Amino acid sequence: MIHAPKVHIPQVKIPATYMRGGTSKGVFFNLTDLPERCQVAGEARDNMLLRVIGSPDPYGKQTDGMGGATSSTSKTVILAKSNQGDHDVDYLFGQVAIDKAFVDWSGNCGNLTAAVGSFAINSGLVDATRIPENGICTVRIWQKNISKTIIAQVPITNGEVQETGDFELDGVTFPAAEVPVEFIAPVDPSEAMFPTGNIVDDLEVPGVGVFKATMITAGIPTIFLNADEIGYTGTELQEAINGDTAALARFETIRAYGAIKMGLITELSEAEARQHTPKVAFVAPAKDYLTSSGKAVLASDIDLHVRALSMGKLHHAMMGTAAVAIGAAAAIPGTLVALATGNAQGEGSESVTFGHPSGTLKVGAQASEINGAWIVDKAVMSRSARVLMEGWVRIPGDSF
Repeated sequence: MIHAPKVHIPQVKIPATYMRGGTSKGVFFNLTDLPERCQVAGEARDNMLLRVIGSPDPYGKQTDGMGGATSSTSKTVILAKSNQGDHDVDYLFGQVAIDKAFVDWSGNCGNLTAAVGSFAINSGLVDATRIPENGICTVRIWQKNISKTIIAQVPITNGEVQETGDFELDGVTFPAAEVPVEFIAPVDPSEAMFPTGNIVDDLEVPGVGVFKATMITAGIPTIFLNADEIGYTGTELQEAINGDTAALARFETIRAYGAIKMGLITELSEAEARQHTPKVAFVAPAKDYLTSSGKAVLASDIDLHVRALSMGKLHHAMMGTAAVAIGAAAAIPGTLVALATGNAQGEGSESVTFGHPSGTLKVGAQASEINGAWIVDKAVMSRSARVLMEGWVRIPGDSF
């Protein structure tokens, strides 16, 4: 006897654009294109994004979704015309966990920021009168996760976003058009750049050790450690750490205790639900090394080494927001980042070039001390962005 097939709710299609921004990739949405119940924060929106990306996936591959099975490629962006004065677009970033049913909204993605301006222009979110026929369109972005202003300088040719070019970004195989990005007042006067009140702390991590640490909130909350104190040289590539489960567990423990000391959480158990922040990074003086692509980088080419972990794994390059933290910390005398540049006094610098697993990156920051408190006026770096695919994503209609 042949039984009638069980009836399932069909797939729905949602307008979306798949974009690379810096060394990350993500699925971009216009807020008004989302299903109505997903246009507001909540369970429906999170479930929709999880299904789009293909999480949670116990296999860790995200085969049944748009994610690329790394923290750099498990990302989502929702944009809307801004309600903020003097801003063009509101930018909301969701970091999607790979093996857990969890979307982290606690921070920004600096790399994908480079693609926000392009998407905003292409989607009609920037007033047409502000877009030149040829030249640079200044896109004023309100970063909703962290309530900060970001300025993207998007090149325009014949009235359209210019994506092709000869700007090379280590960690990205092909050249593209350069997009300078300015993070305006990443730490405002009402916030403590150093939540503990110290430029360098002794961070005690039970069962792991006591480490010197610079804990800073600029761009994204970041815990900087000295590489040699945790058994590394600072020139490590991904395979040296990401295949070591014991090392990853130590880093996560350090991150959790650092989050408590920074006042981001009150209990260790809360760290699991806050995977995106804070970041953990380790620094070392400049030395020769080979990048993940086999390129030789000389010590004379860089000021220091920085390696950073994102979502529990060593990043293949450097998160844009962590680069802001690096630039800010490098500009302030006495931080572990400033000390790693080799200056005996640890004096600050307005720009540094650091080595990461894929190559080098230059970041600048302007910092000043006012009434004993450090303020960063802005941090600047150049990235690139490109549309990879546009159309619709499809997900089962009952998945959200």
